[in-house]
Amino acid sequence: MEEKIWRFKMKVLITGHKGFVGRHFVKYFEERGDEIVGVDIKDGLDCREFFKTCYEKFDLVVHLAAIVGGREMIENEPLAVATDLSIDSEMFNWAVRTGQKKIVYYSSSAAYPIKYQKENSEIKMREDFIDLDDISNPDFTYGWSKLTGELLAEFAKKQGLSVYIFRPFSGFGEDQDLTYPMPSFVNRIINKVEEFEIWGDGSQVRDFIYIDDIVNATMKAVELDIQEPINLGNGIPISFNQVAEKLFEITGWRPPKGIKHLTEKPVGVMYRCGDCTKMKEFYTPQYDLDSALRRILSLQGWNIEED
Repeated sequence: MEEKIWRFKMKVLITGHKGFVGRHFVKYFEERGDEIVGVDIKDGLDCREFFKTCYEKFDLVVHLAAIVGGREMIENEPLAVATDLSIDSEMFNWAVRTGQKKIVYYSSSAAYPIKYQKENSEIKMREDFIDLDDISNPDFTYGWSKLTGELLAEFAKKQGLSVYIFRPFSGFGEDQDLTYPMPSFVNRIINKVEEFEIWGDGSQVRDFIYIDDIVNATMKAVELDIQEPINLGNGIPISFNQVAEKLFEITGWRPPKGIKHLTEKPVGVMYRCGDCTKMKEFYTPQYDLDSALRRILSLQGWNIEED
């Protein structure tokens, strides 16, 4: 991981600190020796309740609390996902009321208009594809909630807050929940399944970025006080079929019965890749897909040499 960029100790609030991204931010700040306050529904505390009684001021608030669960939840439980609207509005109202200094807000690549993400479109999403004065149709209620969160962030800025907005594409890592495709793929390799399942026909494309790069790029942008929305990704379109083949290549193992495509499963948009030019002006990802997968497999116990 990169050298930590902050030069002073901070008091940091992380909402959703026990989730996938939250755990990696906890690790980041622990290595720095910062004071961390974590709020997570997994501890039985809804952050919305926390905001009603907390009057502390923090050097940085990393807001990650959200309803998550992968593609199946986004498409099959749209009202549950819409709870993110309530979570974000409570957070921003609290932040304004208590005069918080800096807020990290994660939007999503799902906020981009789906009209640009059709099969074979090969259009990379640029930050200016989203115009909060003229909103186009995003990806399900999850995309709508994130667009609304960005709008709330802009209102919060007008009331004096510093808000840093990020649109991560397909983040992944070794400890991610199996409801997401990348950890599921790795798990099938580890378990040496007879048949390797891929949802859809496998041609759907994503822009994958390793979790360490998400954390480090975020903190670099905060250090530089870049408050305009920033895509977080590698800017490299890769299909699910290509990810599977990369795993087979790295491990030298193939499932005996090959790949089984589950065409009845939800797959979302067919082509989602970011134009990451703005991010690469201040941060270069340290991991490509190959090196990140080698690291994950090694951490999961597979005898792989990291490049």
